Amino acid sequence: MTRPTFYITTPIYYPNDFLHIGHSYTTVAADALARYKRMRGFDVMYLTGTDEHGLKIQQRAEQAGQDVHEFLDGIIAWIKDLWAKLDISYDDFIRTTEERHTRVVEALFERLIDQGDIYLSDYEGWYCTPCESFWSERELVDGKCPDCGREVQFVREESYFFRMSKYVDRLLAFYDAHPDFIQPESRKNEMINNFIKPGLKDLCVSRTSFDWGIHVRRDPKHVVYVWLDALTNYITAIGYGSDDPQMQAKFERYWPADVHFVGKEIVRFHVIYWPIILMALGLPLPKKVYGHGFLMMRDGKMSKSKGNVIDPKLLIARYGSDAIRYFLLREIPFGQDGVFTPESLVQRLNYDLANDLGNLVHRSAAMMHRFVGGAVPASSAFGPLERDLAALCEQTVAEVEQHMDDMQFSLALGSIWSLIGRANKYIDEAAPWALNKAGERERLQTVMYTIAEAIRYASVLVAPFLPRTAEQIWAQYSVEPEQTTWESLRRFGTGAAGRAVAQRDPLFPRLDVEAELEALGALANKGRAPSSGTTAAEPNQPGPSQSAPVAAAKPAAQNATGLTPSGGPPEVGGKPRIGIDVFDQVELRVGQVELAERVPGADKLLRLMVNLGAETRQIVSGIAQHFQPEALVGQKVIVVTNLKPVKLRGVESNGMILAASHEGTLKLATVPPEMPNGAIVK
Repeated sequence: MTRPTFYITTPIYYPNDFLHIGHSYTTVAADALARYKRMRGFDVMYLTGTDEHGLKIQQRAEQAGQDVHEFLDGIIAWIKDLWAKLDISYDDFIRTTEERHTRVVEALFERLIDQGDIYLSDYEGWYCTPCESFWSERELVDGKCPDCGREVQFVREESYFFRMSKYVDRLLAFYDAHPDFIQPESRKNEMINNFIKPGLKDLCVSRTSFDWGIHVRRDPKHVVYVWLDALTNYITAIGYGSDDPQMQAKFERYWPADVHFVGKEIVRFHVIYWPIILMALGLPLPKKVYGHGFLMMRDGKMSKSKGNVIDPKLLIARYGSDAIRYFLLREIPFGQDGVFTPESLVQRLNYDLANDLGNLVHRSAAMMHRFVGGAVPASSAFGPLERDLAALCEQTVAEVEQHMDDMQFSLALGSIWSLIGRANKYIDEAAPWALNKAGERERLQTVMYTIAEAIRYASVLVAPFLPRTAEQIWAQYSVEPEQTTWESLRRFGTGAAGRAVAQRDPLFPRLDVEAELEALGALANKGRAPSSGTTAAEPNQPGPSQSAPVAAAKPAAQNATGLTPSGGPPEVGGKPRIGIDVFDQVELRVGQVELAERVPGADKLLRLMVNLGAETRQIVSGIAQHFQPEALVGQKVIVVTNLKPVKLRGVESNGMILAASHEGTLKLATVPPEMPNGAIVK
């Protein structure tokens, strides 16, 4: 039986300098989807690569004192090394300087001239060199490039133009017939209202002011301009225009692409120009273009030209590839902008990876050795607790499938982490230590089997996102290959018993917040470190921006401790200002009240049992004069979870509920009901 195909691409990156963590975001997202589709049985084609022509490349090579090819080879080696460090499982890496690409671009340019889609004329207008874009007077913002805000230059030269206007009606009809083509949907309205309705201009597709590029055969003083060259990589890489029958068959198999992942700043090129080029060539259009948001710094969009970029290799060296992959995909809802801060990175690593997943795997392995001889025992009949966890495992698989089909990676990981939290809670509820002490061997074995099976589920579910972590768990718990497939998750309880479980160091050690923020600050002020085996970064070799700056990990207004220096804004509420390192010591989580009752003999106190996802806490709260106990049951609240236990009227309290008071009125701090129990509040 022929497997269904899935063709996914990243944008091809412009290698005038090294890449930053924002480029990694796109590539990691595409990799997670590619890995997931492979696990679901698809024949996946995952393409990435580099767009290597244009004036900026030529200028950067000249500045570095290098031949253009030598300059590019160094950066490409650095990029491929980065993708290897991030475990990017691409199937092909296209370079637009390769003959398989340049030859086809030359030929299709000639074809488009012959069929009247490209014509020769004169161009005059405003040009932004960094964006390689032409703009009309009305499109400028305060006389500057509307995309990057930089200065533009007025240019006049002979150019070839593509008749975009000829295809506008067909393009709009395609949009109507394929409402999911542009994602998120908000991007579609932006394209129509900002670029098509005002009148789509014909596109300049050649330049004569530089010569680094693919030359027009019949008119060699013209160089094929960026987008007609760059966009066609998606078809040249899989064999379009090839004379090789195998490559022709490859193109027929994989085209049209299932999804192009691109940053939102280049959506218009992919949903306006690219579809029109394909229409002119008589080819099917891609099924979907997904324009994700920016990875921002505190001072705005991350960009190489602003110098506020984070070197991903430095982060990977310190925290490991899976930790960085997890942060990028969990922290930022795909399609929206997100902000990178050192604090959010450390928080995700500590709470989600160390406390939740790492703790589940580590303490379960220890209990396997302490209670059942270091191997997964056989299970007897499941009780209510086991059936509940089994149902959640199977439900989570369905949720993850839906979220991945929608390309909502953060939501998929949220569902997985709800399962991990429930597995931790199951351990607390089933209390295997108590069963062992009471000698209830049969029940103990069922509990330990259930824990191992939940871990197996979690490990398979995280595999597209955290491939190294999944492999480590499978090795530690001796999970056979046939039990690591997606299909093995269809029914809970199919994991084999008798598997040896090894005791190992925690997958993700808990980090010291203050020390990590200091270390990240040091990394932020460090130039790009040389990368082993990467020619562009080797010492004493001329290369592009070897000391390119990385963004500061703390705002400039803060000192090394995170405290605002003297002369800052006045104190609020009479209490001294604190830095983020102090605030980060407070752990806030979402909880749900499961029980509320008055404390006997105390008019102001209520005893609450609050579900925190991984556990249920008893909390005594002085809110009895403001709320009826029965009105609190089911409410989502915010809980300070790392307070030291105290006794109030002889009743132990393990946490504090947050509330706001004003003129005798008390209101609980709440979150939307869809937020899962145990979710971090920050």
